Amino acid sequence: MMFGGSGSSQPIMVLNANTKRDQGKKAQFSNVYAAKTIADTIRTCLGPRAMLKMVLDPMGGIVLTNDGNAILREIQVQHPAGKSMIEISRTQDEEVGDGTTSVIILAGELLAQTEQYLQQGLHATVIIRAYRKALEDCIDIMKTKASIPVDIKNRNEMLRVVKSCIGTKYLSRWSDLACQISLDAVQTIMIDENGRREIDIKRYARFEKIPGGSVEDSYLLKGTMLNKDVVHPKMKRRIENPRIVLLDCSLEYKKGESQTSLEFSGEPDFTRMLQLEEESIREMCQDIIAVKPNVVVTEKGISDVAAHYLAAAGISAVRRTKKSDNNRISRATSATIVNDTADLKESDVGTGCGLFEIRKIGDEYYTFFDQCKNPKACTIILRGANKDVLNEIERNFQDAMSVTRNVMLEPHLTPGGGAVEMALSRALDAMSNSESQTKDEFFQGVEKYPYKAVSRALEIIPRTLIQNCGGNVVKQLTTLRAKHHQQPDQFTWGIDGETGQLVDMHKFGIWEPIAVKMQTIKTAIETAILLLRIDDIVSGTKKASILTEGTGQGDGKRKREDEENKPTDESNKD
Repeated sequence: MMFGGSGSSQPIMVLNANTKRDQGKKAQFSNVYAAKTIADTIRTCLGPRAMLKMVLDPMGGIVLTNDGNAILREIQVQHPAGKSMIEISRTQDEEVGDGTTSVIILAGELLAQTEQYLQQGLHATVIIRAYRKALEDCIDIMKTKASIPVDIKNRNEMLRVVKSCIGTKYLSRWSDLACQISLDAVQTIMIDENGRREIDIKRYARFEKIPGGSVEDSYLLKGTMLNKDVVHPKMKRRIENPRIVLLDCSLEYKKGESQTSLEFSGEPDFTRMLQLEEESIREMCQDIIAVKPNVVVTEKGISDVAAHYLAAAGISAVRRTKKSDNNRISRATSATIVNDTADLKESDVGTGCGLFEIRKIGDEYYTFFDQCKNPKACTIILRGANKDVLNEIERNFQDAMSVTRNVMLEPHLTPGGGAVEMALSRALDAMSNSESQTKDEFFQGVEKYPYKAVSRALEIIPRTLIQNCGGNVVKQLTTLRAKHHQQPDQFTWGIDGETGQLVDMHKFGIWEPIAVKMQTIKTAIETAILLLRIDDIVSGTKKASILTEGTGQGDGKRKREDEENKPTDESNKD
């Protein structure tokens, strides 16, 4: 990049000659096209007639899914705006667990709508101001006019909400089973304390995927399970009403932190050392036996000597469990995890489990802590034809459980099937038309045009639903628009994603949590604003060594450049 000097006509090099730079309109249009391309990639993944995508990950594995986030995180994207779009899908998934496809499609369409205004010379700041106003109005309308409260204690209503989430997934064929499992799992791990409700799906609801059988064989275990066997063949494999001790220490003799060397002056010393090791292990085992447990689970190792002592005392032991598994067992059985056997007390022993059992499924042994009295942790056992099916079913269950959690934390619903988007579109259009201009000064300037663009962009959701099931887009969308304009109070009319026909979602029973919809619209509009604010894209230079690697030339240049860059590299490390 060159600038003319003030005193002479000699140009001054500011940026490296290898640097690529897009400025102004070119950068803005580049971002718009990148966002549109990402949105078009997963547009067919919306709705109950969604197509699946098969993505090969860098390790050679196959991802088979219609989940927007799962697809995009496997795709390698070059364009920085494209990477930003992928990031919002991940944000949506972490925040509310559903709507990952919708948010990408909506953000892509919002940016596509800005293209005509940028070409006409409208400043990006004006468009951003209009988009911010539209976002505030959308949130206000959704909370006050386009949502209904739900009774979370009414099981049938809750099942209907979960069913509308699962209806667009691979799991929809087994929706009744999936809804029951998802709802029961969330209710199991929910904690109500002092008016605070906590639902931690990630930590306390575990998925155990076992290939084989059919999806109908999947079930919810109100307790927890491990892919482990007992450490000694003489230990019991089935104990009713067990007393459980959980440890976070090893039942082995103490080993040195680093290399430890011992010097013996005679043979008795070596024998004495072995005796001391055995005595320390016996002492640990006696501390455990003193509280009369039936089952011991430790995160660390159990030596053969310790296994012998425990087996002789009629105690079954499981070793090397994960920290997260131990936490789940603690929640399910009311046991306390102890760091040292000397600190064991009667109150640390868990008695909340009804059955401890080792079962063999296929070629693997599994440890079950079942029939727990008041478990606050659970395990969902998934069965299916192969690994790819199981992975997709797990993603579907995660979405369904997130939706259940969202409703329980914020018990308001909005109609699905593109109904709420069309209702918002109509409301924004009505607010920006000539009648309401006198009420609000905002609509007297040019901002009303990009404001209306948000209204048009929201129609992309019902339009895509019609397209994906092969319906007549123009006819159905026009009819739906007319329905909402004729009866503003009837905000529940939307698209049946199976047939492409117009249906009343109130009667059809498709509802979505307000948290998901609000997060979708917030994230999409905020991302569009973020990308519109970019007016300069500078790509960093590549080293000459990379550019001339294949030709065998430029060795001298490479050394020179390495020497020049060396101090910079070191300062960057600091």
